[in-house]
Amino acid sequence: MSGHEQQYVAEAFASNWLSSVGPNLDRFEEEVAGRLGEGVSTLAVASGTAALHLILRWLGVGPGDRVAVSTLTFAGSVFPIMYLGATPVFIDSERESWNIDPSLVREYLRTAAAAGTLPKALVAVHLYGQHCDIDAIAEACREYGVPLVEDAAESLGGTYRGRQTATTADYSLLSFNGNKIITTTAGGMVVARSAEAIAVMRKWSTQAREPAAEYVHHELGYNYRMSNVLAGIGRGQLQVLDERVAQRRAVAERYAAAFGMMCGASLQPESSWGLHTRWLTVAILDPRQTGVRPNEVVEVLGRSEIEARPVWRPMHTQPLFADAPRVGGTVAEELFASGVCLPSSSSLPASDQARVIESLQRCLAAGQSPRQDGARSAMAPAHHRRGSSAA
Repeated sequence: MSGHEQQYVAEAFASNWLSSVGPNLDRFEEEVAGRLGEGVSTLAVASGTAALHLILRWLGVGPGDRVAVSTLTFAGSVFPIMYLGATPVFIDSERESWNIDPSLVREYLRTAAAAGTLPKALVAVHLYGQHCDIDAIAEACREYGVPLVEDAAESLGGTYRGRQTATTADYSLLSFNGNKIITTTAGGMVVARSAEAIAVMRKWSTQAREPAAEYVHHELGYNYRMSNVLAGIGRGQLQVLDERVAQRRAVAERYAAAFGMMCGASLQPESSWGLHTRWLTVAILDPRQTGVRPNEVVEVLGRSEIEARPVWRPMHTQPLFADAPRVGGTVAEELFASGVCLPSSSSLPASDQARVIESLQRCLAAGQSPRQDGARSAMAPAHHRRGSSAA
């Protein structure tokens, strides 16, 4: 917490505005919109997943439709597609930013158009605080008439070619979950270029109640609104967003300096087109040099009470999505097989980070042993497979 939050939370308690309406809620939406720039409207909701659900419903996604989405992401980017009865189509990453590959997007849309199976929308995820190369994706989507949604749940504070994240598509979403770069403890936000869309989604997010004294409902709604108390926390957090980005990048820089002295460890690259917030610092372990898998690193660090986790497991490899169509997948699989997310908190003391680095060094040194060849073999990337059923 920044210390600013308590003022707004105290005001909520003093005024008794504790539920899903109130001054903090209105101001938080205004302040986020002000941070992002002119031309956007905002809606504060219960989670980033809820925000995506509302956006996809507004775009008319329904049973039998397809929605294209990054495969290297958290399940919250995919579940709302299924809430609406649609089918996800997973698209592989490119290597510069690890985000959805624009060339594969164009290839998929061309093939889908020829087959008459264009998706109802495409969701481009900005992974770990880094913006995807969205201009090329937007151009392809415009050409084929496919609405583009920007999943900026992990990238608030980042930029793309001088533009703020969550402003590079007509529809975007943010997350303020407890682990995000700024937090409302739980929450999210819809960002849209259409005030009309926000008005409709606002109604849906409050149980689709009609403006009548009695509770009247003509359409399906959800209990998705953020509370005035949590919005107060968000207002205090927003004041230190730039500071939090600087702190996260400093953590990443300390890791990068340490990796220079480690054999086979390196930092997730920063793309040429924008500022990476380093929401999470991700280490890549070269299987030809380290001889250890990400899960082994997680286990070893865990024994020292250091929390780490592998890179997101690609969605096309999840049991739930075993039958879903996909385009590519090899790059995401390789990143999952070699990437590990390290402690990255804005408040991580340098002394604690030094302990993480020391533990990681010991783990990598232990992996460079006579069993290294076997470990390398187990970590060898899968042969390239490109799904032909995605169209």
